[in-house]
This record gives sequence, C-alpha cells and structure tokens, in this order.
Amino acid sequence: MTFSDDELYRDITGFARDSPGWTRGAMEVWTEAGILVFGALFVLAWWRARRGDTRAFAIAVLAPLATALAYVCSELLKSGFTEERPCRAVPGAAASLVECPPTGDWSFPSNHATIAGASAVALLLVRRALVLLTAPLALLMAFSRVFVGVHYPHDVAAGLLLGAVVAVVAVRLGTGAVTRLAGAMRGSEAAVARWLSGPGPAAVVPAAPYAPAHRRR
Repeated sequence: MTFSDDELYRDITGFARDSPGWTRGAMEVWTEAGILVFGALFVLAWWRARRGDTRAFAIAVLAPLATALAYVCSELLKSGFTEERPCRAVPGAAASLVECPPTGDWSFPSNHATIAGASAVALLLVRRALVLLTAPLALLMAFSRVFVGVHYPHDVAAGLLLGAVVAVVAVRLGTGAVTRLAGAMRGSEAAVARWLSGPGPAAVVPAAPYAPAHRRR
C-alpha cells in the first residue's frame, strides 16, 4: 500500500528542523509524555466516578480498557501492512529529531495516535466537557509523531480514526456488563471491592416538613 503524502512529510520535518530549539525539545518530550498525561486523566476520571452513579463509573472503568484494545488493534494492523518508517523510506527528508525505530517496528498506523484518539474519545464518553482538553491533546500528540519524523501524516490520521472508532464501540458494547459488575462490587462485603468501586452518589436526605409556628409550641 502506498500513499502520496511524502511531500507533506518533507514539509513538516523540514519545518521541525527550522523550528526554535525549545519547540523541538517540547515536541520530543510531548510525543512520549502525552501517553502519561492521558493515563493520569484516566486515573482522575476513575476517582471522580467513584462518587457517581454506577453507569458513569462503568464508563470510566471502560475508558482505559477501550484504549488498550485500540492499541492491540493497531498492532495487528501494523503486522499486516508492514509499512517502512518514513525516516528511512522518504528520500530528501530532514533527519528525524528522535531515533528512527528499527525495521520491523512498522509505521502504519501510528500506535501513539491510536492511543491518543481512543483516550480522547473514551474520556469524552466519561464526561463531555473533557473534549475541550482531550481533543487538542490528542491532535498535538498525533502531529508530534510526524514532527519528530517517525510517522507519515496518513499514519497518524488513520491512528486517530482507529482509536476513536474502537473506543466508541468498546464502551458501548461493554457498558451494560461492567455496570452490573460495578453494582455487584458496590454491594460486596469485600472492603477492597467497595473501595475500588466507590460509594456512589451521596444519599439525598429529604427535608423535614414545615411545621407552623403554633404547632411547635
């Protein structure tokens, strides 16, 4: 399989080489650290969901699992397409900012972009407002893979799409079963299970009925 974005790859990697040193350094860090940031967001989403309803908690639990499944799908596709990395295959391109992965660590689709796309969408399903944070982070992470020279643009575009689709399907299909499991954990006698699943939403105490002043005497 071939694509026609070699020139775009040359343009982006050339732009990267001409960028200020702090920009190159920041992108080199972010291209790997982005995964850790999404991991921290998953932990935060789980912690907050412990006091949410059982279905919301189930989706928060499924979010990282859906992302892991997307990664596995990406790896399977890589072994099928066996596309060489552009840092070796594109003539006339600027040298990659990071070490070019060895032959056998194939290029299409981008694992990092897949993880980013799945994480962004899965966290969106946990809480819609998070899209204002996760979408820019995912796009920046995907772009960074081309910027540092280890992926073609089509690699990261396919990765984002793959991650998003797998996350939606996995969460939708798994919510019912995990909701039932979470309900069982919250009612379990095991302290660890109750701590992991959380107490759920706080009970609402009904207000005392109003008593006229003459009745309170």
